[in-house]
Amino acid sequence: MSTTPPRTHAVVWDMGGTLLDTYPEVDRALCAAVHDGRVGADDLREVSVLTHRSIESAIRELASRHGLDRGILDDAYAGVRDRWKTRPAPLIDGVPDVVDAVRRAGGLNLVVTHRDRDGALALLAGHRLRVDDVICPGDGYPRKPDPSMILAVLARNGVAPGDAVAVGDRPIDVQAAWAAGVRPFFLVTPGLPAPTETGEDPSTAIPSVRGLLATVADW
Repeated sequence: MSTTPPRTHAVVWDMGGTLLDTYPEVDRALCAAVHDGRVGADDLREVSVLTHRSIESAIRELASRHGLDRGILDDAYAGVRDRWKTRPAPLIDGVPDVVDAVRRAGGLNLVVTHRDRDGALALLAGHRLRVDDVICPGDGYPRKPDPSMILAVLARNGVAPGDAVAVGDRPIDVQAAWAAGVRPFFLVTPGLPAPTETGEDPSTAIPSVRGLLATVADW
């Protein structure tokens, strides 16, 4: 008599702004580079709105808007990444609780990030945060909102899209999840556009990663 193999569930995590609170330091560094060391509230918000789309596009846009050599901004971002080697960005509140809950439920914690692999692994190691797999564009995949990275990490871990959820803090995270057939959760960042302002389904919004706990409890 054949038996149905057990289903494997997973949370697909974005990294910056979702697992790790990377944006404050990045935003301040880019703002200071644009404004000769000054970090005013309005200037910081300009940068924050851009980086929450993507850091690469933010650097490009800021250089264009302010007539700067983008190398100045690239150097500022590189300086932040260098500091993270010895002082990693802090974890987002609630992340250890959810990661542990996923593991206790028999699920997998999978990371899909735009960061380079070495940098991503170093940040995770700095917090001794154990995840089950990490995938990034350097592995040969296009960036989000293309769903390829999500589909690839699910496939190589034996997880069906319908048995996974994804969480991220940017519209591209939600868009990639929908395109992969994965239920998305939009982690709202205070002071930045909410899902209703970015055109996303407001039912996906959670104010904290702890909003995933109810889903994990049903596995």
